[in-house]
Amino acid sequence: LDKVETGDVLVAEMTTPDFVPAMKRAVAIVTDRGGRTAHAAIVSRELGIPCVVGTEVATKVLKDKQEITVDGSTGKVYQGLAAIEKKTAPAAISGERIKTHTRLYVNLANPEMAEEVAKRDVDGVGLLRAEFMITDAIKYHPRYMLHEGRGAQFVAGLTRGISTFARAFHPRPVVYRTTDFKTNEYRNLQGGDRYEEPEENPMLGYRGCSRYTRETEVLRLEVEAVKNVCQQYDNVYVMIPFVRFVDEMIRIKRFLVAEGLYQFPNFKLWMMVEVPSNVLLIEKFIDTGIDGVSIGSNDLTQLILGIDRDNPKLAEQFDERNEAVLQAIEKVVRVSREKGITCSICGQGPSVYPELTENLVKWGITSVSVTPDMIDTTRQIIAAAEAKVK
Repeated sequence: LDKVETGDVLVAEMTTPDFVPAMKRAVAIVTDRGGRTAHAAIVSRELGIPCVVGTEVATKVLKDKQEITVDGSTGKVYQGLAAIEKKTAPAAISGERIKTHTRLYVNLANPEMAEEVAKRDVDGVGLLRAEFMITDAIKYHPRYMLHEGRGAQFVAGLTRGISTFARAFHPRPVVYRTTDFKTNEYRNLQGGDRYEEPEENPMLGYRGCSRYTRETEVLRLEVEAVKNVCQQYDNVYVMIPFVRFVDEMIRIKRFLVAEGLYQFPNFKLWMMVEVPSNVLLIEKFIDTGIDGVSIGSNDLTQLILGIDRDNPKLAEQFDERNEAVLQAIEKVVRVSREKGITCSICGQGPSVYPELTENLVKWGITSVSVTPDMIDTTRQIIAAAEAKVK
């Protein structure tokens, strides 16, 4: 990855969070595996660079130092440097911003983009991913840093990252999702091979809330960082990812209470809804005392449909608009409304399928969180959908 220089096209079998520093230097990304919700696709949209995923043959066909042109809009890669028509970026929308009852949040991870995106017509950050900050700025596995007596260094690095967003968006909320590295991604952090055993299926393995309940000393590092930020800013919430069991959520909330996060009056605890058990038992999960949920449509879709979202052969069938997925999402939105808690969505669905946003508004979702490139379009869609509901 160190070989990737500024201006290069990054070609890989697929990307993981440890690729982020190289992705920031690249002008385009091409991968063998993956679909619309693959890591490469998500990060490239935030970075604003073209990306083609699921080619199956890129690493075999493309050679080092070869000149190519990547067209992210069509999913094509051309040999040589193709003539490109330069278009002037549209001017910023002037006049008053569109006001909607449904809040519009943005999905972010890169602290360097915080100030710029905060100037846009958004009501906050609906998904702040921790992984980008850890791979880009901290680089080491948290257990390795604890073993080396450098836990405070990990906390300081994460504090700086979260503070950047809290400051830029204040007083608008910033929903920080605690780390959701899978074991193969944790292994790629420096020192990670000491602590992570290889898994046959990391997507369904030792990740998310199940890891937190077993490694509270690692979760405590993140909590300390959030507490540091909350000392200065009152707009940071915490969101727990990949919760399989109601009991896990109960235990995590008790832990956060004991660690002192609830001393901050504005603190709120959210949970990702991305496992079918979350949908089936949504009432019980809400009764654990969480303040909000955010639907992670990427994992929820793959688990309901039984489709590996990174498998290019099944990419066309991976669709958040499938009837089973829509029924699950609608149930979560409606029950959340009945229970009086916030309900958002932060998966790629609304960014890819604007018509999905219309349904979400009709069902009564509290907020929609999208990638930066979809902010203006989604605000307009929300406004139009709300007008129809009235």
